[in-house]
Amino acid sequence: MMDTINIAVIGMGTVGQGVAMMLLGQRELLEKQLGYKLVLKRILEKYYDKQLDFDRGDIPISGEWRDVLDDPDIHIVVETMGGIEPAKTFITEALRSGKHVVTANKDLLALHGQELFAVAKESGTDLYFEASVGGAIPILYSLRQNLTSDPIQEVMGIVNGTTNYILTRMANEGGDFAGILADAQRLGYAEVNPASDVEGIDSGRKAAILSTLAFHSQVVLDDVYIQGITEITREDIQFADHMGYAIKLLAICKEVDGKVEARVHPTLLPKSHPLSTVQDTFNAIFVKGGHFGEVMLYGRGAGRFPTACAILGDIAEIVRNIRFKCSGRLTQVYGREKEIIPIDDVETRFFMRLLLTDKPGVLAVVTKTLSKYNVSLETVNQMDLIEGDAELVFVTHLVREGDMRKALEEIGKLDVTKKIVTVLRVEGV
Repeated sequence: MMDTINIAVIGMGTVGQGVAMMLLGQRELLEKQLGYKLVLKRILEKYYDKQLDFDRGDIPISGEWRDVLDDPDIHIVVETMGGIEPAKTFITEALRSGKHVVTANKDLLALHGQELFAVAKESGTDLYFEASVGGAIPILYSLRQNLTSDPIQEVMGIVNGTTNYILTRMANEGGDFAGILADAQRLGYAEVNPASDVEGIDSGRKAAILSTLAFHSQVVLDDVYIQGITEITREDIQFADHMGYAIKLLAICKEVDGKVEARVHPTLLPKSHPLSTVQDTFNAIFVKGGHFGEVMLYGRGAGRFPTACAILGDIAEIVRNIRFKCSGRLTQVYGREKEIIPIDDVETRFFMRLLLTDKPGVLAVVTKTLSKYNVSLETVNQMDLIEGDAELVFVTHLVREGDMRKALEEIGKLDVTKKIVTVLRVEGV
C-alpha cells in the first residue's frame, strides 16, 4: 500500500477548479512518478454552494478555514483564492501548523513574499510558487535551481498575455488600442476592469518576484518602475516596424555594478531579438548569465490548465521532499542586500517621435539641446510632412534616464517644437 498525501485546495475559481480537475484526472500518472497516493481531501470555498465545473464526488467542501487548518491529516494546502487577505493569514497559519503550501498569488508574494518565506523557514515547511510567474513556464524553478551556478546579469520577459495579445493585434492588423482591448475583453483575455494588465501592474508584481530570485536581494512592487501600454498608438507600432523594431511590454530586471534595476514599460526590441517574435497570449522570459550565455523559456503564461500544471509540479516537488525528508531545502529569505537603482539613474536607449516646424536649422536646434544633456543620436529619420510640419523619429545611444527627461523638458519648450509625440525605451540592441 502506498502512503497517502492529503491535499486541500482553497478557492474554487478558474485556477482552483483546474487544480482539482487535474488532481482527480492525473492522479494515476502522478502516483506512478511519486510513489505516494494523492488525495484531494477537502475544498475550501467561501461560496461553498457554488456550481463547480467538475464532479467532486464525496470530497467535502466548506466555507470555514478552520476545517482545513485543524485537520492534522492534510499535508499540503494549495492557495488559489488570490488577493492579500485572507490569503496571507491562511498561508501563514498553514505553514506554522506544519502544512506545506503551494500558491499562485503574485500579488501577495510581490508585497509580502519574504515575510512568508521566513515563516516557512522557521517552521521547516515548503512554500512553492512556480505558478505566480509565467504559468506553465518553469522560470522560477530555473532561477532557484538550474541557473544558480552562474551570476545572472539580466532577466527580461513578456509576462502578461493580455498586453501581448493587444500589441500583437495592433502590429498585425493596424487596429487601435481601445478597439482591440474591447475584443480581448469579449474573448476573455482581458478582465472587465483591465487596469492591472494594461497599466503594467501585473507585470510589475512579476518583475519584483523575478528580481528577488535572480539577484538574491529583496525587491517589492514599490521598487519597480511601471508604465503601461495605454498610450501606444498604431502609428508608434508602424514607425517602430519601419525601423526594424517590435513594441512589447517587458519586465526588465538587471544587476548593474552590484545594484538592481527593475522596471516594466513598453519597449522597442530589434526584430532579431527572440522576444520580438512572441505572439498573442504567449509569454516568454529571456535570461542572460556570464557563463551559460542566453536562455529563453516560452509558453502559455496563464489560463486554467497551464497554471494548474505549474501548481501540480510544485505539489510533486513537495511530495518528493516529504518522501526524502528534505522539506525546506529551497526556502531562502532575502533581505535588502542590494540597492535599487532609481529610474532616473537607469541607462537605456530611447525612441522619440517629434513634430517640428519644417524650416532650415530645426534639426540642429534639437540636436544641440540633446547634446547639452549628454544625449547622442544613433539614427534620425524624417517622415512625411504633416500640414507643413516635419515629423522626425530619433533613436538615441545609451543615455541616463534623468538626463533624457531634462532634455525632453527643454525640447518641449522650443519654438520649433509642435509636439513631443512619443517617447519609448529601446532594449536588446
